[in-house]
Amino acid sequence: MNYLAHIYLAQHSDKAMLGALLGDFVKLKDTALYHPEIQADIQIHRQVDSYTDSHPIVLQAKALFQDQHRRYAGILLDIFYDHVLSQHWPQASPVARHELIQRFYGALQEQSKIVLPDNLQAALPRMLSQDWLGSYHEFDGVRIAVARTSQRLSKNGDLLRAGLGDLLSNYDALSKGFLEFFPELVQYVAEQREQKLSLPA
Repeated sequence: MNYLAHIYLAQHSDKAMLGALLGDFVKLKDTALYHPEIQADIQIHRQVDSYTDSHPIVLQAKALFQDQHRRYAGILLDIFYDHVLSQHWPQASPVARHELIQRFYGALQEQSKIVLPDNLQAALPRMLSQDWLGSYHEFDGVRIAVARTSQRLSKNGDLLRAGLGDLLSNYDALSKGFLEFFPELVQYVAEQREQKLSLPA
């Protein structure tokens, strides 16, 4: 999952949404620096990623990519799934997509007073000014996010970008798979949260 899906799964509180984002930026050894609620969603973020990567529907989706692009299929699907979630948002949430995104941006700016990792601190102005979460709604936003991600790779960024063709040629099948998979992910996250709440303090 990419940023929008993680934020969606953590929308019950501002700190949880921040933790959901930090899961992509904070090293495991630095997790203890943050508020317990933020820590909890950093952990949930990692559980979501592990669950997603091993789910049969996602594994089937990765098999649709050409051999030379398959090693980057996970990255491509993460970004594409945010696009599909955005496109089907009214079926997923009673809260308007724009409303939740703006709430998250506000929480992120407010929480920027705490120590954020350098890579997130550097990305934050662009995330806000370019509306990264809102941009996934159109496929051009997927293209831009993939291009941005490819620049961070030490090599083979061209193969990541070329994988956009696989997304387009399998658009309907990949979208259908996500819509089947996502409710299972939502249920999984609810179960993980319930288990944490039931643990003794």
